[in-house]
Parts: sequence; C-alpha cells; structure tokens
Amino acid sequence: MKKIIEVQNLVKKYGDFTAVKGISFSVNEGEIFGLLGPNGAGKSTTLEIIETLREKTDGKVFVDGMDLDLEPNEIKKIIGVQLQTSGYYPGLNLTELIKLFSGLYNQKVDVTEFLNLVNLKDKAKAKYKELSGGQKQRFSIATTLINQPKIIFLDEPTTGLDPQARRNLWDLITDIRKKGTTVIITTHYMDEAEVLCDRVAVIDSGKIIAIDNPDKLIDDLVSTGFERKKEVKAATLEDVFIHLTGKSLREE
Repeated sequence: MKKIIEVQNLVKKYGDFTAVKGISFSVNEGEIFGLLGPNGAGKSTTLEIIETLREKTDGKVFVDGMDLDLEPNEIKKIIGVQLQTSGYYPGLNLTELIKLFSGLYNQKVDVTEFLNLVNLKDKAKAKYKELSGGQKQRFSIATTLINQPKIIFLDEPTTGLDPQARRNLWDLITDIRKKGTTVIITTHYMDEAEVLCDRVAVIDSGKIIAIDNPDKLIDDLVSTGFERKKEVKAATLEDVFIHLTGKSLREE
C-alpha cells in the first residue's frame, strides 16, 4: 500500500521547550488516519508542520513523495485544511464564498452540485454567520475539497455538534474517503475515532506512545486483564437518542 505521508524523526522546539520529540509515522493512501492525544500533546503542531503552516526544527516530512523542505508550494496544491476555527467574509453568501475559493484555486466549480455534496444546496444564498454549527462545519469541510485534494486535514471537526449533526458529519467524512481522498483527523471523541479511523496514533508529551488500528489497540488492552467497571452494552445513550429523535438534521 502506498504511503502518502511519511514523517521521520520530527522535532519542534519553542525555545527550551520541545513540543514534538522525534516522532515517526506514515499514512497510507486512501485511509482515515486519526491523531489522538490530550491538549498540549503536540498533535496540532505535528499536523500544522505537515500542512506547511508551521516550520519544523528537525526531521523529514514527505507528502505524496514530495520533500517538505524542497517543495512546500507543490504540497499545498494537493492538500485541503479545515481548522478548528475558520474565518469567512461576513458579507458574502455561500455561493459567493465558493466562487471566491474556486477563483483562488483556479478551479471551475458547479456551485449547486458542490453545496449539494455537503447537504447545503438550500443555503446557497445564506451567509456563513447565519448557519448552524453543523452547517458551518460541513461548509468548512466543503472548502477543503475545492482544489480536489489528495489529502484533507480535519482538526476536531465535530466539536460542539449535536448527535444528528455529528453522525451526519461522520457520513460525509466516510463518503469523502470512498472517493479516494486520504483523511487525517484529530478528535477528542474516542468513539468517533473508533468508528471512522482505519488506524490511529496516540501522542502524549510530544511522543507517539501507540499506533495501530482501533480494534487491535482495544484487544491489546483487554489482553492485559483490563476490564471496564461498567458493563458494556450493545448500544450507547447516543444510539438511544438517535433512535428516538431520528437521524435527520434539524436546522433552520
């Protein structure tokens, strides 16, 4: 399987503080790869370096075979980045924003088809500030796809969303991967990582402490004799909520 991202002994220092301590990992083409860790672990710094948004101190990074040190501008052409907070021109509606982004990328985009992809066709004339939280996240992800990237980076995309919007976004991310795009995601929701990710890397204090597929990591923990204090049931309270209220989005 082709490795579309390779990180080798990556280091990032801020003065005397080392935020990323020589980590190495790779991401396979076409997978959903999760980078998990507590606040301050170094995961966002790591992604920002790969995204060409932050300079590294040491190590090597290759994206689709391109050396970050030598071809950062070429790497920018094949990636899409959705950040935790996004700023859009408040006076423009979604149609105008899509046209603006497509112009910046020099891409021709069918706006109606594009908004329909993220279930926002009926909001074509709405301004970004008028959208609900889930709609804002879907639109933000949509803008990462305008340049037809090989890789998209999603930083905690479902934070603050209600269960319907969260599940809907899971479906969107899965659909994006099915079309051949590699997805790198950070999240604090472990159930989200378990459902979406083919593999995850757990990072803490600037070091990767585990990397594998979620099932294997869970099995390894169970094999140590670990048992949950509460009986594991066949469904969760979120499943109950979705079953009772429906999966359809409820947005103004």
